[in-house]
Amino acid sequence: MKACFLDFAFPGIANVHCVFTGRFEGADPLAGNISFRAGQDRAKVLAAREHIVARLVPRGLANLAEAHQVHGDELLVEPAATGLEPADLPKADGMMSRQKNLGLVIKTADCQPILVAHSAGGHIMAIHAGWRGNRANFPQRAVERFCATYKLEARDVFAVRGPSLGPANARFVNFEKEWPEEFRPWLDEQNRCMDLWNLTREQLQAAGIPARQIFGLDICTLANREQFFSYRDNKCPGRQASIIWIDGK
Repeated sequence: MKACFLDFAFPGIANVHCVFTGRFEGADPLAGNISFRAGQDRAKVLAAREHIVARLVPRGLANLAEAHQVHGDELLVEPAATGLEPADLPKADGMMSRQKNLGLVIKTADCQPILVAHSAGGHIMAIHAGWRGNRANFPQRAVERFCATYKLEARDVFAVRGPSLGPANARFVNFEKEWPEEFRPWLDEQNRCMDLWNLTREQLQAAGIPARQIFGLDICTLANREQFFSYRDNKCPGRQASIIWIDGK
């Protein structure tokens, strides 16, 4: 089984690991899907999760924590481990933790996964930001809550955005109905696409994170549908994982 794995390392934070997954190679169009959505083959989803975790255990991952994402702004503080086959997940679109060896999981298929770490390597956060999250300024508010909760300074925080819908494909033909006028600067009037990547960057900067500490994996999920699940690709039900954890070794 060959999985799509993208590793990311924050400069100078050696004990915090970030991984972004995608489709697995094979004839099955949902190979690598990690979401137990209704109608999915649970055995295949569990097998994909087991494969991913098995590759990460040598790097200090011991368990997973995740939430039932609802495009809101709820954040879980010190979430409990939910394991490989969770049930009754709490509703939230972000988690923050200082627990070692616990991977915070975000599930996406076009939305932006944003992974956050403090420079000292003792605090992490993972958030799910769809366009509704951007509209609600969730990236900025999440970082502000992260810093307030743990009494951290935003100038000491790093963030990375994973593969997601790129500026050439984030089309909003009903922009006037879906977005307040204040977001028009991020709209390309000609093709009716939003630059959500730079919108997120500016929201993270507004929270106080220095520009040089904000990173982006500029890979569009729709344009690279062979490697990543994309909901805008015929409402594909598959989801990939973005995971951040503190290696306690």
